[in-house]
Amino acid sequence: MLTEANNQSLIETAAGTRMGELLRRYWYPIAAVAELEEKPVKRVRLLSEDLVLYKDLSGNYGLVDRHCPHRRADLSFGYPEECGLRCHYHGWLFDKDGKCLEQPFDDMVDSTSRYKDKTPIKAYPVEAKAGLLWAYMGPQPAPLLPDWEPFNWKNGFVQIVFSEIPCNWFQCQENSIDPVHFEWMHANWPLRLKGKTGPYGARHTKVGFDEFDYGWVYKRVREDTDETNPLWSIGRVCLWPNCLFTGGHFEWRVPVDDTKTLSVGWFFNRVPKDREPYVQNSIPYWIGPTTDPKTGEWLTNGVMNQDFAAWVGQGEIADRTGEHLARSDRGIVMIRNRFFEDMETVANGGDPKATIRDPKINNDIPLPIVGKKQFVEGFTREQLMSSSVFDNVTPTRFVFQEGQPEAIKRAYEDAMGLKMDDDHGISDALSGIRRVTKPDGSPA
Repeated sequence: MLTEANNQSLIETAAGTRMGELLRRYWYPIAAVAELEEKPVKRVRLLSEDLVLYKDLSGNYGLVDRHCPHRRADLSFGYPEECGLRCHYHGWLFDKDGKCLEQPFDDMVDSTSRYKDKTPIKAYPVEAKAGLLWAYMGPQPAPLLPDWEPFNWKNGFVQIVFSEIPCNWFQCQENSIDPVHFEWMHANWPLRLKGKTGPYGARHTKVGFDEFDYGWVYKRVREDTDETNPLWSIGRVCLWPNCLFTGGHFEWRVPVDDTKTLSVGWFFNRVPKDREPYVQNSIPYWIGPTTDPKTGEWLTNGVMNQDFAAWVGQGEIADRTGEHLARSDRGIVMIRNRFFEDMETVANGGDPKATIRDPKINNDIPLPIVGKKQFVEGFTREQLMSSSVFDNVTPTRFVFQEGQPEAIKRAYEDAMGLKMDDDHGISDALSGIRRVTKPDGSPA
C-alpha cells in the first residue's frame, strides 16, 4: 500500500504538481480529425486546464486558453478566420501560437498601437495523426509525436471511440498492466451477469512483466496454454505513460483533471483480401455511452464498459492507502515506482521514459504485436469467419464498447463485406480467445 502523500503524488494533474509536470512531457489525443470537419471549435479540458480546440479556415489547428485575455469571454463561442480564432465578443484575433493579431477598435483609432503585442493568449501545439488530434502542453522543444507501427497499416477499417469516465486517470492506466483481471472480469463476470454459474474461464498459472523502451510487456500463461502461446511469447503492452496496446487497438486514458478521464479507443480491423485495396478517406468516431439512460446503471456488456465500471467503483480517486497488493500486482508496483522515478527525472531537468526526439527513430515504430500477420498481410473472408482471430475476437461483432451507432456498423459492413451480428454479448465471443493463434501468429 502507499502513503497518502505518495498516492496524492500519483493522481495530481495540474501544472506545478510533480505528476502534472511529468504528464506535460507527452502528447495526448483530445479529439478526432473528423470532429473539427463537422464543427471547427470544441471545448476541451486537459490536465486540469480549460481550453478551446479549433481549426481555422486555412486548415491550421490551434489549442488556446478558454478565455480571451481582454474581458475573459468564452472563446468556445469564437469563430475561425483565415489565420486563427476570433473572439465573438470584441473581435480580438489570435493565431495558433497565441499571438494576438488584431484588436479591431484599438487598431482603428490608433494604427500605431502595439498593445496587441502585450496581450498574447496561452497556446499549445496540435498535430493530426491516425485520425486523431494530439496536444502537447509541456516545455519546448516538444518531443516528437510517436508514429506507432499500426498507424501506418494499410487496408484497414479504423474507428475511434470516446467516453468520459468520472475518476482519476491513474487507476484506469493501472488496469493496463493487470493480466489476471481478464480472467475474472471479462470471462467469468459476463457469465454471472447472464445468470450462468459456469463453466468459468481457464485460470492463470503464471504472469510476467518485461520493461522496454516504450513501456512494459505483460505476459501470461493459463491452464489451457503454455509458454509457446503468444500471450506469453509476445504479450501485450502497457504503453507509456497512459495507454494499453493489445495489437489491434489502442486505449488511451487521457487525464482531464484529478477526477475525470477521457477514454480514447482506436480500433483497426483488416479487411478481407477480396476487399483490397481498401482506402479509408476519413476515420469515423463516436461517443461511447457508459450508463443506461433508463436506469443510470453502468453498462457492462462490452469489454471496456466492464473496465469502466471497475475503475469508477474504486472511487473518483482510488485510496491506495487501504490496498493489500498480492502476487498478481507485481506490474502495478513496477509502473508506480517508474512514475516516481520519472517525476524526479523531470524535476531535475531530464527527459522521462518514452520521450522520442530522434526523427530517425520516430518512423513506423514497432511494438510487440500478437497476430501481426493478420494485420499486415490479412486473411481471406473464409479464414476470418472460420477462426476467432486474435484481437478481432470475431469480425462480426464489436465487443469492446456498447452503443456503436448504426452508421458506423453499416460503414464497417461495407468495408468488410460482412454482416454484423445483432447479439453484442461478449462472453461467447471471448470464449474463442482460448484457441486464438498459433505461436507464429497465424490463426489456430
